[in-house]
Amino acid sequence: KNEKLGLGISLVRDEIWVQDETYLDIDFSYTINTSADAKLAFGLKAGAHLINIDFSKANPEDDSDDGFDPLNNVDNRFSPNVGFGLYYYTDNFYIGYSAPTLLRTKYYEDQNVGNISYLSRDNINHYLIAGYVFDVSETTKLKPAVLFKAVEGAPLQADLSANLLFNEKFTVGLAYRWSAALSGMIGFQVSEGLMIGYGYDWETTELNNYNSGSHEIFLRWEFKSSKDGIISPRFF
Repeated sequence: KNEKLGLGISLVRDEIWVQDETYLDIDFSYTINTSADAKLAFGLKAGAHLINIDFSKANPEDDSDDGFDPLNNVDNRFSPNVGFGLYYYTDNFYIGYSAPTLLRTKYYEDQNVGNISYLSRDNINHYLIAGYVFDVSETTKLKPAVLFKAVEGAPLQADLSANLLFNEKFTVGLAYRWSAALSGMIGFQVSEGLMIGYGYDWETTELNNYNSGSHEIFLRWEFKSSKDGIISPRFF
């Protein structure tokens, strides 16, 4: 058994309106010791993406709408992708960079649908994360963190967050996405490997006129836990 190696597999199925997508990703990591209490992990990703678009679902009651001609449909369009990342961490600090989609993939070519010419593609997304854990007291830890996302054609996105951990059991946190959203979460460590929690997200843009926020219930199971408690401050 090699504790320096990591392997992950992700399968996602997503259906929205006229479009359905399937993602299959395989992730590999290798970790080295840079000092007695610091490590650096290198990550590689290989993925496959399958997309289907059925424009006839857009207006099924009006067969005369030429803009949604089934000839414009996308059937099982396959595209590969690769990504990489770096993650440096100690017992109370972490910083990382990743680019999970290095290939600029066109989902569908320039064409006219409903008298509108369009082109859809994935650009390279750059992510930078960092966080630090402060010991507020013997039973309380505070972890402020930041996440920056940069992609061509879109403004820089910044997420600021702060989590409090009590007795390594109960977590409460707040997060703010710059000029976009505010969210909060609570979580409870039921056992060494099991955590449950609840999160709420509220829009701070004009979109809050059309929705009242989103609710999320999450369940996390760790197949391997450290006897010393938290092994990476990023995840508590």
